[in-house]
Amino acid sequence: MTSLANVTVDITSDRYHRNDAPARLIELAVARGEGNLAANGTLVVSTGDRTGRSPKDKYLEDTPEIHDKIWWGAINQPIAPDKFDMLEKLAAEYHETLDDIYVFDGYVGADPKHRLKVRACTEFAWHSLFAQTLFITPGLDELDGFEPDWTIINCSNRKITKEEADALGINHTGICVAQSLTRKRVLIFGTQYAGEMKKGLFYAMNYDMPDVGVFPMHCSANVSNTDSKNVALFFGLSGTGKTTLSADPERDLIGDDEHGWSDTGVFNFEGGCYAKCIKLRRETEPQIWDAIKFGSVLENVVMDDETREIDYDDGSITENTRVTYPVEFIPHAVIPSMGQHPKNVVFLTADAYGVLPPISKLNPEQAMYYFINGYTSKLAGTEAGITEPVPNFSPCFGGAFLPREPMVYAKQLAERIKKHKADVWLLNTGWAGGPYGVGKRFSLPYTRAMVSAILDGSLSHVHETEVPVFGLMVPDHIPGGLVPERVLHPRNTWADPAAYDAKAKELAKQFRDNDAKFEMSPEVRAAGPKG
Repeated sequence: MTSLANVTVDITSDRYHRNDAPARLIELAVARGEGNLAANGTLVVSTGDRTGRSPKDKYLEDTPEIHDKIWWGAINQPIAPDKFDMLEKLAAEYHETLDDIYVFDGYVGADPKHRLKVRACTEFAWHSLFAQTLFITPGLDELDGFEPDWTIINCSNRKITKEEADALGINHTGICVAQSLTRKRVLIFGTQYAGEMKKGLFYAMNYDMPDVGVFPMHCSANVSNTDSKNVALFFGLSGTGKTTLSADPERDLIGDDEHGWSDTGVFNFEGGCYAKCIKLRRETEPQIWDAIKFGSVLENVVMDDETREIDYDDGSITENTRVTYPVEFIPHAVIPSMGQHPKNVVFLTADAYGVLPPISKLNPEQAMYYFINGYTSKLAGTEAGITEPVPNFSPCFGGAFLPREPMVYAKQLAERIKKHKADVWLLNTGWAGGPYGVGKRFSLPYTRAMVSAILDGSLSHVHETEVPVFGLMVPDHIPGGLVPERVLHPRNTWADPAAYDAKAKELAKQFRDNDAKFEMSPEVRAAGPKG
């Protein structure tokens, strides 16, 4: 018998399903009406009225042990310990009403030196499959005597009432995601969106890892299949291309979203991938397409009731359609998911203003500046209420998941880039020819060609030209001839150059307004926009 917050888990009881095989969880999910099988055997589920994360409904327990280490504000909203007690009691009482509870015990962190033991208790079988896919499944011999470092209690269908919200001092949305860094708990109420579990444990790693000398990163990672020293990182928010660009037939995948950078190299926090699949095409993303099969989970996609075929173009439920699959579903994935120190670091931004160049190389001061600011656009569906791209500054390209001050992570990045002599690039996967609504999203084949030129070293001898306002150095051409030279300078793609100049100055001012929030050296601040 194992204590789970205030819930008692009796592993021998028929009520608890512990680390069931994926096939069994899929069978249970279909039998319980949680989802249906697509024609290719993939489990198709709905996450209800929340099809993205609910950051405004997330709270962090404020205790003396952690108070002075936390970046308090809109992202880290405090909740008092006695209120967290109330939520644990509500979770315990709710779980007592359930006939079946699904328990996953496993790990976060592919490096045995730096992994955390985790337990996820869910009321849905498919949520347990999600946890088993996204986290790292232990061997059967590792489950004996398993005691978790972190515990998730997921009460998806249990809405918080208005009276309870008033007593707790939280929003009246019915949803509450509460986390405690001292109790090492994540409590989820009122939302079926499985990504809350994934990001809750990423948040835990973002707090725990800096204390053991590991830099936690919101990035994907891959490595050349002919050179183990040629590792690349891709930082970016959801929808900017982390998963797409790391799934490269010419390279081996380490992971698609969350990693640590230790003294020995990089390692994946997870055991699976969580890819956006809106407008997915086999021609452009063959590895992701082929990973969608029995054992993977599709969220909020539209499926034909008769043929059971998926319409990936249909975003009527949400633009944030998702697929979850084990990392080993990608051919040549690195198992265990670890690599050497990166040779290239790529910052991905989806610029909804359409003014940043598609590729530029950053000097060390620019690298610090653009990492701290973390400019990109929140894309439709990734958070509740986001229906179209919204320009946004997210520190370290993952501000929503940072318990500590952004400068803590920025300094870790700067130290590692300097020590290991990594090149840093800014890659715009957003709009060209005008802002969102006027221009078009930058061509994926062009972006892939630029990434290939970065990773194979062919850009090292290409002459660069400085673009006005932002002072970024842009290569004059991309070797291989696939990318037209005119698209490398975004002003050339606008029908009205004066309109481009005005929009560029507007974005530059937003950068300057944002960088005023942070303490930077004069050299780093000077690396920002000149306009």
